[in-house]
Amino acid sequence: MTSRIDQALQFQQTALRLREARQELIASNIANADTPKYQARDIDFASALQNALGGQTQAVPMATGASQHLGGSSNASVQGAPLLYRSVVQPSADGNTVDMNVERAQFAENTIRHEASLKFVSQQIKDILTVLQG
Repeated sequence: MTSRIDQALQFQQTALRLREARQELIASNIANADTPKYQARDIDFASALQNALGGQTQAVPMATGASQHLGGSSNASVQGAPLLYRSVVQPSADGNTVDMNVERAQFAENTIRHEASLKFVSQQIKDILTVLQG
């Protein structure tokens, strides 16, 4: 059973978790910008948030590189939203689909939205404390 405070903060908590997971995906894309045949990945944030709030959550599965590794899944997802491949803006000779300009822009946008979510949570907590003290 969740408390009213948990219910009040659930949306922002879920949004923050998704923003952090998306930031890791974008950082992975940037880190693999020079890896031949690397396919840039991302999530549809709105869909992921809707699925997570609806209770359809799934962890990001682990991919394997050897038969001794734990099993992974080709249907990778974040909070129930599938990992999508980015559209190729400018194809490269080595098959890598990472466009650093797109990744930097997505990274910056996600960072700003993450900071905004933190400010919303902070204000909600201040409001709750004001009501409790008043």
